[in-house]
Amino acid sequence: MNRLEALRILGLDEDATIDDIKTAYKETAQILHPDRFATNKKLQERATEQFKNLQEAYEYLTSGKGSKATRAASSSNSQRSGGYSAASQLEARLAGIAAARTQLVAQRDVVLDERRNGMLMAGIGAIVALFTGRRPFGLFGIVAAIASAATVWGIVSIVSAQRTLSNLDTHIQELNAEQRRISDELDDL
Repeated sequence: MNRLEALRILGLDEDATIDDIKTAYKETAQILHPDRFATNKKLQERATEQFKNLQEAYEYLTSGKGSKATRAASSSNSQRSGGYSAASQLEARLAGIAAARTQLVAQRDVVLDERRNGMLMAGIGAIVALFTGRRPFGLFGIVAAIASAATVWGIVSIVSAQRTLSNLDTHIQELNAEQRRISDELDDL
């Protein structure tokens, strides 16, 4: 990992200060923290991977490895430019929000697929159970039992996916509201 990659993960520009890095890390960590997705194992795994990348970038930048040529050069640049401008900070936050929203939308797409598969399983299982359930003995009884189990499994998948979709939609709406607020601040500058 190099400085530019680490800054990109945090949604920052090349001239970001240590305070900018800390702020971007805290904000992005709140968005991507795996505990927010505890109800869905797949989403939690993806969030864990993204969170590890975020932590690695933060550690790289704050350990001194990701500093510019030297600390002295970095501090003189900050003094000359007056630090990171308010507009640049807001634009960096917008970039972080856009990256988080992209991740959440991708996760939502996965959950929509899971819900669709649950619907198919429930529907097909119900149809098969209906046609084979009339003969409770022998092979038809076994098929009916399996189809009934598939129906229940499909229903559980639908309910679980719907709950996760609701959480993801809430997070996406929060990001959209934050993006509008920051855009309004940018317009006021």
